[in-house]
Amino acid sequence: MIDLTYLVAAISFGSLLTSTLTFSAPLILGALGGLCSERSGVINIGLEGKMLAAACATGYIAQASQDPVLGLTAGILVATLLAMLHWTLTQTYRIDHIISGMGINALCAGGTSLISKTFPELGSKQMAAFSIYVYWLCAWTAVIAIWWILKSTRGGLRLYAVGNDPDKSRQMGIKPGKVRLQALLGTGLLTGLAGALIVTNAGSFSDGMTSGRGYIALAALILGGWRPWPTLIAAVLFGLFDSLQLQLQGQPLFGQVIPGEFWQALPYLVTLVALAGIAGKSRAPAGLGKP
Repeated sequence: MIDLTYLVAAISFGSLLTSTLTFSAPLILGALGGLCSERSGVINIGLEGKMLAAACATGYIAQASQDPVLGLTAGILVATLLAMLHWTLTQTYRIDHIISGMGINALCAGGTSLISKTFPELGSKQMAAFSIYVYWLCAWTAVIAIWWILKSTRGGLRLYAVGNDPDKSRQMGIKPGKVRLQALLGTGLLTGLAGALIVTNAGSFSDGMTSGRGYIALAALILGGWRPWPTLIAAVLFGLFDSLQLQLQGQPLFGQVIPGEFWQALPYLVTLVALAGIAGKSRAPAGLGKP
């Protein structure tokens, strides 16, 4: 019988709950942003870039202006502009969705790194920000709102129709391009909130601070089968493992002290195992990636 007493004793469950909420909230927002896009048929692996750019804009504008409203507005605006860029590239110029998303990720990674190195003095200032509880409320409210929109509104039915079969949607008089434009606006709003939450929790922007959370949010969306409530559960589970790795740093396992790098890799390892387990089982929208 393996003795896990030390690991259990090392976990503070009150702190674990708080940090799980903190880590899962940006994943929830990012995953829901991906849901809006992919339910309309637009593949969106650019969530990471949008969240990173939003974090950068929110952090620097909030620090420079000492106004949390301006900071949050800047973050949402930048993420929305990037979402519109993705819509233009995929819907107007018919560029492959994966290539467009990777291009946006590369653009944001390089651009935010340049900004952080060009204006290092701003990173030392305290940023004006909303309470983190505001973002938690936004994340959980967004789940309810999107579930209701998809289930009970004409817009939700059109989103399903375009995402499942854009050709039949055109025959019914629905314009896929317009529906996808509206969906990408939702993506911009939600990923903007996700990026703002990440930088608010950290206190200031640092290079590459999203650390792959956009990709984990995409994994949560896939694990959730492109549905709001299962996606929420997947995001919370990923947030839980992210919280556990912080609390288990330096703790012995099976009588051995495990290097900190192992615990840091735990959330990503869990993501890979989870994705491998559902490969071929989760049903994506039938029209995903189609013009």
